[in-house]
Amino acid sequence: MSSTLRSSLSTLWWVPRGLIFGLMAFFIFGPLFNLLLWTVAEKWYFPHTLPLQYGFSAWERVFAPRGGALDSLRNSLVVAVLTVAVSLALAVPAGYALARLKLPFRSLILLAFLIPQAFPNLTVYVNVARIFYEIRLNGTIPGVVLVHVSHGLVYAVWIATAAFSAIDVELEQAARSMGAGALRAFFDVSLPLAAPGLMASAIFVFLESLDEFTGSYFVGAPDVNMLPLLLYTAGSGGNYQTASITALLLLVPSLFFMLIVERFLKADVLSRVGR
Repeated sequence: MSSTLRSSLSTLWWVPRGLIFGLMAFFIFGPLFNLLLWTVAEKWYFPHTLPLQYGFSAWERVFAPRGGALDSLRNSLVVAVLTVAVSLALAVPAGYALARLKLPFRSLILLAFLIPQAFPNLTVYVNVARIFYEIRLNGTIPGVVLVHVSHGLVYAVWIATAAFSAIDVELEQAARSMGAGALRAFFDVSLPLAAPGLMASAIFVFLESLDEFTGSYFVGAPDVNMLPLLLYTAGSGGNYQTASITALLLLVPSLFFMLIVERFLKADVLSRVGR
């Protein structure tokens, strides 16, 4: 009898677990399912639970020459790639110096890269837009890239520092003892070993740039159209089909690159982030 009771209790114990996991799945995948439905919904209104008509006419409108999606997608990709290039060009030497040299106030230097994240973005970008307008960078791709770099450097420098810190310094010393110069040891030993971490930082910077809205709005709009701006315009105007398609365009690369980051960013690198 007692074993039967224990078996019944153990069976009932799965009921709250199932409810919790079911609620978690609903709150995570429910909005995604709703997003996918809106991308193919032709006719959908209250009180109907599902669309009354399905089709791809919204996709045709979004990617039409006057839809703005192609222009926004091109600008977003160009800005993201340039942001990655500038961020890595600054982060690789900075990360190597922070990892190898005994710099004074090293922790403060790392914390300094968090300053753009420490203040409300809205107040910062209003003043940045005013300054950029005076020097004619407002409404230009270089201006948007500079704003995105200010945020991307947080990921780039911190992960680059962790990647170089995870490399045994004796490997460089061995290369130097065999006659390689400092630059040769860096490019032949340190940089290839740090490449997975640098690849992960590049992906983080790319995704941060791709999803950045506030800086793109205040510095780029209306001359530089970006996918987040198109998403905001469509959503605020009640055009849920266009907003959902734009959101899907932003979501797919994020999911794809996160899987790549999981492969490239090793545990020994993660353990040294911020150290």
